[in-house]
Amino acid sequence: MNRDNLSALAVGIAVVALIAGFGVYFNSPSLNATAGGTGDKFVTAVSDNGTRVAIDKSQFRQAPELTGISNYINTGEFKLADLKGKVVLVDFWTYSCINCIRTIPYLNAWHEKYADDGLVIVGVHAPEFDFEKNPENVQAAVEKFGIQYPVVQDNEHGTWDAYQNRYWPRKYLVDDEGYIRYDHIGEGSYGETEKVIKSLLQERAANSGQAIAIDGSVVKPDAQSVDFGQINTPELYFGYDYARAPLGNPEGFKPEQTVTYRIADDQKFEPNTIYVSGKWENKPAYMELEKSGVGRIVLEYSAKSVNIVAGGAATVHVSVDGKSPNTKGSDVGEDGSFAVDGQRLYNVASHRAYGEHRLVIDVVGGEEEFQIYTLTFG
Repeated sequence: MNRDNLSALAVGIAVVALIAGFGVYFNSPSLNATAGGTGDKFVTAVSDNGTRVAIDKSQFRQAPELTGISNYINTGEFKLADLKGKVVLVDFWTYSCINCIRTIPYLNAWHEKYADDGLVIVGVHAPEFDFEKNPENVQAAVEKFGIQYPVVQDNEHGTWDAYQNRYWPRKYLVDDEGYIRYDHIGEGSYGETEKVIKSLLQERAANSGQAIAIDGSVVKPDAQSVDFGQINTPELYFGYDYARAPLGNPEGFKPEQTVTYRIADDQKFEPNTIYVSGKWENKPAYMELEKSGVGRIVLEYSAKSVNIVAGGAATVHVSVDGKSPNTKGSDVGEDGSFAVDGQRLYNVASHRAYGEHRLVIDVVGGEEEFQIYTLTFG
């Protein structure tokens, strides 16, 4: 979301605009289901009989080279130039982003199905939060999600900026001559994206004078489906620099201060608004519960599932609509509790249908401070 007073003001305005843009994107069904950029003008260069057809590629730009890569997670060092002659899918993602996580089964399936035909997927891990810069965290995520295609770390957003990207996830399809022929912002349009993959692989074969037979079916991985039109709660941030809405507590955010928050016994909870109790320190990207402290988070939301991005150490107990255990969150035990054991996304509630609910998260801190970054919904 990412020195005079005028430049500081300009930077502040830019940051606010960028964060607002993220808000529109992450909670807009149209952006999550529609291709952006060159995707709207994809033109095939292969005729129905598989022969090559000349097209004017001046409308497309050459894919920028990988820039400022800090780590090569599951691969040796390489450049996009080394992949010339292949069809390349450049995927910008970050491991705690639920929108990115939900696309990974499709990426894995495409890698398995099309790698032998000339497709190379390059996962460009561009962090949103500082803990996502840790290569050990990214390595663990790559292993957890079963990613076999190469993943590189773009910790300083050098490649992100070279592509003029602003979204997680975003997929760029690059043809065998190095031109970006299609891109897609967000989740969805998997069938459309796969059709472009097939077309570009056929172009590649035609360019080399070869024939290629590609299965006409589309992959159907075991992946969570989301109806964005029924999610009425936006992503909610706990960091004062990231937050797009105030806390429900009258104390509000207090940058770089530790505040003892309280929730009144007769508190009326406004929908889509975070309420907290306990002693919390306000940080730019997260709120941090004091070591060995006790805290509570309350939210009334409208969605089918709820996730938190958290780190540090704590025991967390979750209840929904005053009952526990009944969350069916994949990270929640049968007693409604789980231990925070790393800086990642935790699924804390899952329902059979979309609807309105009240979530209560009780936190008992451990030997390290507990941090919570965001609440995301599905």
